[in-house]
Amino acid sequence: MPIGDSELILNPDGSIYHLNLLPEDIATTIITVGDPNRVRQVSKFFDSIELQKEKREFITHTGHYQGKRISVISTGIGTDNIDIVFNELDALANIDFKTREVKEKKIPLDIIRIGTSGAIQPDIPIDSFVLSASGIGLDSLLHFYDAGQVRNLEMEKKLNDHLGWKQYNITPYAVDADENLVEIFSSNRIQLGITATNSGFYGPQGRTLRLPLRIPDFHDKLASFSFGKHPITNLEMETSSMYGLAKLHGHRSVSLNVILANRPTREFSKQGYKSIDNLIEYALEKLIANT
Repeated sequence: MPIGDSELILNPDGSIYHLNLLPEDIATTIITVGDPNRVRQVSKFFDSIELQKEKREFITHTGHYQGKRISVISTGIGTDNIDIVFNELDALANIDFKTREVKEKKIPLDIIRIGTSGAIQPDIPIDSFVLSASGIGLDSLLHFYDAGQVRNLEMEKKLNDHLGWKQYNITPYAVDADENLVEIFSSNRIQLGITATNSGFYGPQGRTLRLPLRIPDFHDKLASFSFGKHPITNLEMETSSMYGLAKLHGHRSVSLNVILANRPTREFSKQGYKSIDNLIEYALEKLIANT
């Protein structure tokens, strides 16, 4: 049955509504970044760029790096934007825009986040790299999908028992990274941990400027949790939703983070741009080494 016009919204030129992209515009390997300015920071390493498009905060460059076709797309900040980007990327790959029907043969995508993050463990150095082995969602996005089959329910139960935050109407969900991508991007240069994905930057990450917080032991509760061999290492705003939506659609996803802030030590990077460059080069090298 064709998907209705109000569900699959296309622009007059046939491109998908928010991303402003046609199916042929994207590669099957996609790097996502939050900051639109970081798209060019990634694509400057490409040998060639074949496409540059933008709409709102969504900027896309598609090109080639050492013979591999790669797209880099800015998502903006937050799980609400990830909901848009991941659903529309899947539509570009797996829905026929002419018939408005799901394709019989699905195309899997590899989606790699290159982002920035704040550590909640004091021993994680500024400007180091963290790979999110799992994402914990402190937002509600995945609760709107039939997602039980992709969630780590054992981790969720242990975490919710540990936090005791139901009184605050917070029920975290948990999703693991794709195991194959974790293996590809792992090395002694990057630490594995559990990433907590927050619904905001200030109160939802335990920051206060003028407004009082409801959860005074927010960081201590998160930092004292571990599952298997991994503690919660860092906070950001996209990873858990990426992992959930990727798995639901049959794609692979992994989140790589530069630690720009250490919350317990109150440090902030003085060389953030250079550190992000270093992580971009690391990710590209790993992609090529495993092509």
